Amino acid sequence: MTRTFAPNGIRSGWEAWIQEADRRAHTDHCGRSDTRGGNMSQAIVVGVDGSDYAERAVEWAAAEAILRRHRLHLVHAVESWPYRAPLFAPPQTVDLMARIGRDVLNGAQERARERWPDLEITAALVSDDTAHALRGQSADAFELVLGHRGLGGFAGLMLGTTSLRVAARSTVPVVIVRGEGGRGGDITVGIDLRKDADAILRYAFDTAALQGARLRILHAWRISQTLVEAGFAPDRTKVEGELFDRLVSAAGPWRAKYPQVEVVPEIAVDHPVAALANASHSARLLVVGTHARSWTAPRLGSAAHGTIHHAHCPVAVVPAQ
Repeated sequence: MTRTFAPNGIRSGWEAWIQEADRRAHTDHCGRSDTRGGNMSQAIVVGVDGSDYAERAVEWAAAEAILRRHRLHLVHAVESWPYRAPLFAPPQTVDLMARIGRDVLNGAQERARERWPDLEITAALVSDDTAHALRGQSADAFELVLGHRGLGGFAGLMLGTTSLRVAARSTVPVVIVRGEGGRGGDITVGIDLRKDADAILRYAFDTAALQGARLRILHAWRISQTLVEAGFAPDRTKVEGELFDRLVSAAGPWRAKYPQVEVVPEIAVDHPVAALANASHSARLLVVGTHARSWTAPRLGSAAHGTIHHAHCPVAVVPAQ
């Protein structure tokens, strides 16, 4: 079940996002707009390791920093000796790894500055476990951006272990840059109507408004096969109608705050991971949430975990409040 609330037209594609960052950077440079509207003390943090995946993440993060008027902060981690260095490595290995890390950071800075010369960029070379370094450097950030696989990944893995570990425990939104992300224009957010969705809806509406994109709000449900076999199959039309009304109600306060955003509520009869993965084919960004905090950090649920493994576009994982 789908219905559209459309106040205006939209642009499409991840390319439009990058182009909008280029346009804004140009107008800011030419003095036609105020670049100080955002919080430059807050950062968009991105992990870099010299891989093509990280290079795409830096491009995504730089465009995001331009659009949100935040600082771009590059992070490279050098695994601590002796536990992470190769066995029987010569004594100078750690120094060599640090020099390579500085070269990686300098190269990423130069490429970002070449395209966006007025973007404020900082960098940090951290001697620590990669996931721990990224969490520490992004603790006060607006969001953390990662490539879906780094130099240490195997070709058969759909998601690097570092990205998954960080997404599971970060206290700020984590964007995992993967897929094409340019074949369609929607921001798609998946929500669980049984839980508080304000944090994820806030992020999704804000991002859609920022990019001039349509927002697709998706809730997926499945008919219990056990109930069907016991003869208690629900009235699908009635259930979908009730769920749709709840979806519209959950989005209501955010539609009032962001009236410029075109909203498409949708109920899908499918497994949540399958529904979100299918939606990602035509999305520029997929937004999912974590479960409530466990000990000191949020944790991924099965739907979010499956979605970030199988999505065909960048995925933003928003921590629960």
